[in-house]
Amino acid sequence: MNKKKIPCFTAKIDLSLADKLKNDLVSQGFTLHKPEYTIFQALKSGVTCTLYESGSLTVQGKNKDEFIEFYLEPEILQSFVYTHPLATIDFTPRIGVDEAGKGDYFGPLCTCALYADKLGIKKLIEMGVKDSKKLSDTTILKMGKAIKEDFHFSLVRLFPEKYNELYGKFHNLNRLLAWTHVAAIAEVQGKTNCNKAVIDQFAEKQVMITMLQQKKITIDLDQRHRGEEDVVVAAASILARMAFVEGLQQLGEKIGITLPKGASQEVIQAAKKILKCFGIEALDTLSKTHFKTRADILSSL
Repeated sequence: MNKKKIPCFTAKIDLSLADKLKNDLVSQGFTLHKPEYTIFQALKSGVTCTLYESGSLTVQGKNKDEFIEFYLEPEILQSFVYTHPLATIDFTPRIGVDEAGKGDYFGPLCTCALYADKLGIKKLIEMGVKDSKKLSDTTILKMGKAIKEDFHFSLVRLFPEKYNELYGKFHNLNRLLAWTHVAAIAEVQGKTNCNKAVIDQFAEKQVMITMLQQKKITIDLDQRHRGEEDVVVAAASILARMAFVEGLQQLGEKIGITLPKGASQEVIQAAKKILKCFGIEALDTLSKTHFKTRADILSSL
């Protein structure tokens, strides 16, 4: 993905650098203005540079790339992420893991582990892979199909009946999530012999460590908040979300009712309709029974 094609570059800077930036731009022949909510706006042929009171800096214009590469990055940002994005990427071969569906009343819980080496990581970047929450379902289904063709992955998809059975044994969502993560990691590790994994942290770190120990799995595990910022975790999140979207659709087609995502009023209305038409047993085959949503639905009748 070529970041130079974006029409407007945006970065956050420390406002203590505002005076240096301002003086440097004047010395480079920029003309200064002060639109509302800005510290200044600097104009020069082919480049418009605006510093907002929030610290956000935007650069636009046909000559913005040269301005960013030869002045802004080395002098102000002290980073070359824009002009040399691959220089900041970790190309260590690793397994990325993420889940989808844990906050949705209807549908399956899906956890995916995906392996990528250096070439694979480059390919994911070129494909424009990012956190599945930032992508539409249409994009996820298209991108997910392409990812499946080129990468080793393991998918644990628990439809509601199996999910409810296992939740009854674990009595704790985080322990159930850890079980799915470890199962997916173990399968991919067996295929690739990879000894490093990155996950989006969902609980205290000890929860995953204990589950790995119980399953006698040895791996260098990196648990991160906002783990989807790692491109390999993001790829796993796309496959997990793809599996959830497809699974939710399958359940809806089975009963002849579109099943909404999440746990909103729309979800409650759909659940009441299912309850009225098919009964509680049918509803429980489509939903996660430990959700407060279920109690709310039953108490409202």
